[in-house]
Amino acid sequence: MTTQRITRDWRLPAAAVLLAALMMAAFTLHAHWTDFLQWCLATQITLHRYLVMYLLQLNNHQYSGGVWLLIGAFFYGVLHAIGPGHGKFIVTTWLSTNHESQTAARVIPVLGSLMQGVSAILFVYILAIGFNLAAGDLSESRWYVEKLSAMMIGSFGAYIIFSALKTLKVSKFTHRSLSPPHQHDAHCGCGHHGVGISTQGDWKTRLGVILAVGARPCSGAIMILLFANALGIVSWGVAAVMTMALGTALSIFGLSLAVRYARNSTAAWFGGETSSPGGWVTVLKIAGGVALILFAVVLFLTVIPVSANGDYIAAGC
Repeated sequence: MTTQRITRDWRLPAAAVLLAALMMAAFTLHAHWTDFLQWCLATQITLHRYLVMYLLQLNNHQYSGGVWLLIGAFFYGVLHAIGPGHGKFIVTTWLSTNHESQTAARVIPVLGSLMQGVSAILFVYILAIGFNLAAGDLSESRWYVEKLSAMMIGSFGAYIIFSALKTLKVSKFTHRSLSPPHQHDAHCGCGHHGVGISTQGDWKTRLGVILAVGARPCSGAIMILLFANALGIVSWGVAAVMTMALGTALSIFGLSLAVRYARNSTAAWFGGETSSPGGWVTVLKIAGGVALILFAVVLFLTVIPVSANGDYIAAGC
């Protein structure tokens, strides 16, 4: 019995064991999901209070508070990426359903995470500083921005489904054409040996990932900027928010590499990817788009309500 035969025979049992392990992990996470969310919220509130304390130290000319502010903001960003969030879901869905290059898997999630910080800065600069809105008005504006960002995520999911269906339609038309059959080999140069290998993703999808991740500003970043603006040290608030975004970006960066490696390993394990119209990659893309739409609906329906006293009250600060 050859090594290839042994490897092929063990694929299905190993996949069954892996699936069982994943289901057990998912069941365990589901059983403790409420406790996990409470822990995330409690940790977030604690870190918020520390960051506010460092801002107050800076306001009292204790510049060591600035160093601790940046350190705390960085670790806040790292821990923020560990908890449940839309960025991780979008990046995981995108990379698990698209054949992307290693460069794209590294750069796109980082740009999306950094854009979150830029979105928070623009939100506060335009509304709080430019239009001088009150706390309640800012909370209402944040509510609308999060609703719109949820709609953007849903639109991105719909675009993925549309692209997959369009690819499926084009593939069927190509296979039904009356042209002589083309014999593929290693030197034909047509580039159709596996789904996504010839395209390696497209700029529209990548831009959609960046916008879907980055258009929804972090509420913690907004809160820090509002406190910094109230104290008259906006530059420190901007530095803290971008440091926070950097911490999130590094965490999402590691996640994206892990997801890409898992996807490619799974595809290679089961004999590579197929470009047939009914290939499993097309099905995965459609399923990923549906998952993004459902996730967007959940986000749309669970946006933090408007607070007349400002969002920092809801944040526990």
